[in-house]
This record gives sequence, C-alpha cells and structure tokens, in this order.
Amino acid sequence: MTTAHSPKVETFDTDKGINTDPKGFDRAVDRWATLPPEASYGTSAGPPRGLYMARPADHPRFGYLESWLLPALDLRVSRFHFRNGSGHGPYPGQELYIDIALTETPLPGGRVWRTTDLYIDVVTYAGGRWEILDLEELGDALVAGHLSPEQTCRALTAAQKVVTGIVTTGSAEEFLSRQGYNLHWADPADVVPAPPEQRHDGTPDRNPL
Repeated sequence: MTTAHSPKVETFDTDKGINTDPKGFDRAVDRWATLPPEASYGTSAGPPRGLYMARPADHPRFGYLESWLLPALDLRVSRFHFRNGSGHGPYPGQELYIDIALTETPLPGGRVWRTTDLYIDVVTYAGGRWEILDLEELGDALVAGHLSPEQTCRALTAAQKVVTGIVTTGSAEEFLSRQGYNLHWADPADVVPAPPEQRHDGTPDRNPL
C-alpha cells in the first residue's frame, strides 16, 4: 500500500511554447510537431493524432526530454536524455518511458493540450527488456476515490495493449508502428541538455520534476 495521490496533470501550450509540469512550473519548449488527423476526417479537419514535444530539463538525472502524446492509445511515450548516458532502471540502456495517460486535445482553434497521468508506466530497455510500474498506485488511487472504476479500467486496458504489443511484436516501437504511429526522435548529437538545477548550497537538486 502506498500513499495515494491525485493524478498528475500537465498542459502543453503550443502557442506560448510552454509545457506546464505537474508541479506548476513552466518549461520552455524547443520544438513541437503533430501527426495529421485520421484519414476519415479529410486533409484539414479533425484533431491531430499526436503531439510531439522536445525541451530541456534541469533534472539531476536527465538534461533533455522528448515526448509524444497519443490520445487514441491513452499513451505518452517519452525518451529521456540521461546525464549518465544509460538511465537509472534495473537494466542498462533505457529506451522508452511510456506513461498511461488521458490526453485532452485542443478545441477547434485552441492550442493547449492537457494530460492526466493514470499512474501505470511501461519502461523499455536495450535488448528487449521491459518492466511495468506503479500498478499499486493505480489501486490506491481507485480506493482513495482519485479515479473512477471506468478510468481505472481504461488505464489497465491501455497498459495491457502495450504489454501484449511488446510481447507479440518484439518491441514497443514495432507495436506503435503497427498501430500507425511511426514516431521520430531527435538525433542525440543535436540535443543540448540543460544544466541540473542547483540548490542554494550549490549542490544539484535531487527532487524529481
């Protein structure tokens, strides 16, 4: 049993170039990109199928973050550019960090996307390894009333699809590709990481974002 907390919410304002993180800090974004609407909407109508964000991060463990918001799959797929080069999970070579999250796309004429994290995460590593995290947080949030049964079921369904996709296709990338999402990422050589935030005593801040 963990201490239940309410779902983390983020916003992504493509007009202002700002990602407001769960703690309310505004983070300047380097680049946005979108996936075109479904073909059934025509060439210009309908919401984009996905939003890409790339921005610096002053976190002690990583200096740059890329994310894709994929509303139809209830996923946020991220790539962290770690300061140590390989990540901090149980296996070397972290590749993708997949948050199960609801995404609200902007209303017509709007530019603000909004995500609500649904606790479960799937993390992939080099060599085909992967792990699923925070199922207990999902259960605690349900018991505490932070999530409805319908939202909890939706989170589990999305996570199950990802895990099944990894097992049956061999990787998260291949699973996403077969769903019609061929995601692109920055060349690591072109990424300029932000320095870690310093505390008042001059040492790096160890608190997560």
